[in-house]
Amino acid sequence: MLKELFDKKREYLNHFFESINLQEAEKFLEILRGCRGLMVFTGVGKSGLIAKKIAVTMTSTGSRALYLSPTNALHGDLGILSKEDLFILLSKSGESDELLSLLPFLRNKGVKILGVVSNPKSRLAKACDFTVTLPVMKELCPFNLAPTTSTAIQMIFGDVMAIALMQKSNFTMDQYAMNHPAGSIGKRMTVKVSDLMLVGNHVPLCKPEDKLVDTLVELSNKRCGCVLVIDENKTLQGIFTDGDLRRALLNQGPNVLQMTMKQLMTCSPKFMPPGKLALEAMQLMEADQKNAITCLPVIDDNKKVLGLIKLHDIIQSGL
Repeated sequence: MLKELFDKKREYLNHFFESINLQEAEKFLEILRGCRGLMVFTGVGKSGLIAKKIAVTMTSTGSRALYLSPTNALHGDLGILSKEDLFILLSKSGESDELLSLLPFLRNKGVKILGVVSNPKSRLAKACDFTVTLPVMKELCPFNLAPTTSTAIQMIFGDVMAIALMQKSNFTMDQYAMNHPAGSIGKRMTVKVSDLMLVGNHVPLCKPEDKLVDTLVELSNKRCGCVLVIDENKTLQGIFTDGDLRRALLNQGPNVLQMTMKQLMTCSPKFMPPGKLALEAMQLMEADQKNAITCLPVIDDNKKVLGLIKLHDIIQSGL
């Protein structure tokens, strides 16, 4: 049964993609793009929920948008509107009395009215300044009643419009981050390497001429899984990890304890500048699963060691 329903859903959505009037959609987008005020979305029932979702997606991606319920609009909320605004009404049938009753008052406000309907012959479609038709083959509901396909294509259309506006306005990642300061999205977009890195005495360090036997205390006590090999100017020379220690003991036995770090270290380790996002550091560490990296030196433009960032600390931060 589920496979049959999934197949039907795919068929109904494909009908939408194949039948949508792109010229109509492009014109709709250009009207949105030219809006100098607010884009106000509304709808009744399930279409209202979709209208609300489209509005918040628009807002988070750089467009000035909000949702008004048709009932609240008629009880005072129309006062927010100006002649610079667009009022977008979502309705499958285009015959919802709650939406049609808004039209005279919207015209009195001088607002441009856009319709998003699935019935181009409906009263709402004919009454709007511009209407885009979302073709619906059939609802997934066996009675062809419960809004399923129609709400899905409304959501798809709204998402596409939001991202198209985002791209046309050259909305940047930094702007997106400013709109999402909380939660995992905010952290991924704002937390930098410098916010999570270990500094000062917490960073395990050694010199190239130090013997492994003398470095084991630093490696063990700092519990970072590595030591950074630096010269007298704190310039990064290499890195030596717990994994390097196990391999060295396995291949060379206890005699390796008398070897210097210069002989044992990895000379060109991966690193991160402090100003990069912690997310980028995590992506670099997880890029090669066969050669997993759990920590990265943090250095400045002159390769001077500023700190160390650990994968464990990035994950613990909530990224």
